[in-house]
Amino acid sequence: MFYGIDTSCYTTSLAVIDDQGRLLGEQRQLLAVEAGARGLRQSEAVFRHLCNLPLLSQELGKTLQGRPLLGVAATTRPRPVEGSYMPVFVVGESFGRALAATLGVPFLALSHQEGHLLAGMWSAGLEWANFLAVHVSGGTTEVLRVSMAEQMAVTELGGSADLHAGQFIDRVGVSLGLPFPAGPHLEKLAADGDRGDCLQVPISVAGLQISFSGPESYVQRVLEKGNYPPAAVARGVERCVSETLCRLVQNARQASGLENVLFVGGVAANAFIRAYLTEILGGLSVAFASPSLAADNAVGAALYAWQRGRS
Repeated sequence: MFYGIDTSCYTTSLAVIDDQGRLLGEQRQLLAVEAGARGLRQSEAVFRHLCNLPLLSQELGKTLQGRPLLGVAATTRPRPVEGSYMPVFVVGESFGRALAATLGVPFLALSHQEGHLLAGMWSAGLEWANFLAVHVSGGTTEVLRVSMAEQMAVTELGGSADLHAGQFIDRVGVSLGLPFPAGPHLEKLAADGDRGDCLQVPISVAGLQISFSGPESYVQRVLEKGNYPPAAVARGVERCVSETLCRLVQNARQASGLENVLFVGGVAANAFIRAYLTEILGGLSVAFASPSLAADNAVGAALYAWQRGRS
């Protein structure tokens, strides 16, 4: 069996894949954020990962049932580029290296972004050789060229020049009085409102560069005036994110010539955004990570350990 670990900014995750590539079990724990706060300092997140890992590993250990581990993989940096670093990933790497050394099995490192892509491909049943990927979350909003020749190769084509889509959603959500992270709560608020009532939020796309800073400022000014129902604001944010991503993908398609696109990241779990993208990008082959594996998870890391372990 193969063990995966991911310690992102807001979720501690563990997963186990068997030698046939099947998911045997996983454990996740969101990092608690105080009401009204917009996030956690890295030092706080590191401490909470250190508290979560023993508890989650104890629960996941019940899945192992005495079967031997053959490899351990952990996400050790945000993205597969030089200089990419966040302290939270040191926690998972340290735990993974210690576990692998104790058991005498290989330790493998990958990036958080690569983990998202692997989990997304696996959950969508994809075997594409070359494709576009959009990683859209609270920490990343990028359009990528992905090649699966011998090993995964990821090249950034474009993305946000300022706020990430998830940050935009979270900041508006907190202003609306929603818990952080606000994504699922904002989605529910929008769904509970009048479907025809929607704040028209401006879109900012220039080629392969997008911006959510201006749209966020616009929405915050609207909220200060208090003349729009919260559900209409929530739906407007969803529509803004959806249309922005549509235009970004269409521009990336022209630049790359690629027709297949995979969406991963926590924002890609939003049902409204998925439906909007599927409809508007109907001329492309569009796929999504399953809603349960769109958000941060360790399944991609476990799959990486399995793929490398059998090669």
